[in-house]
Amino acid sequence: MHKVQVEILGLSSSPSAGGAYALLLREVYGQRRLPIIIGQFEAQAIALELEGIKPPRPLTHDLLKTLVDNLGVTVLEVIIDELRDNTFYSKIVMDISSLQNSIDARPSDAIALAVRTLSPIYVAETVMQLASFIPSENDKRDIFTKDEDDRNDRNDRITDKDTKSASLQDQLRESIEKEDYERAAKLRDEIDRISGKNN
Repeated sequence: MHKVQVEILGLSSSPSAGGAYALLLREVYGQRRLPIIIGQFEAQAIALELEGIKPPRPLTHDLLKTLVDNLGVTVLEVIIDELRDNTFYSKIVMDISSLQNSIDARPSDAIALAVRTLSPIYVAETVMQLASFIPSENDKRDIFTKDEDDRNDRNDRITDKDTKSASLQDQLRESIEKEDYERAAKLRDEIDRISGKNN
């Protein structure tokens, strides 16, 4: 399977997704971005680790990392390997006593563990082709805002434009799967408008 290494670009609340969050992944050696809608708890777990905040009691993902460490397991990588019925699927690839094994996990949980174990995150090329997008040149310059103190911080903040684009991408995939091509065409046009392709 051909896979693409990605990194976390940012997290943003997604009002259009009922209180869920948009996790935006960026291709490390390319321009594509992959939006994934995740739950509030998982978003909080990822954000706390990225910001270096340690809660007074371990969260579930902290506990999982402690278990992995104490059992002598090495997390080699996390890979989002499938998109089926508008749902992303992933695996955590581990080394256990020199044997490689993988277990199924939700992408949000796998990524929350990856940031704790400093493991690389990959996405299957087939998933990138189905669900990623390339931002316009204006978006690349204007999407992210940084405070003076955050100049060297790689955790950029996502704007409303990114959140809307992520939500529209999800709706587009869902419309295509339901064979609602009229709605899919309208959503595609709206995504093109937001990304500046029609300008």
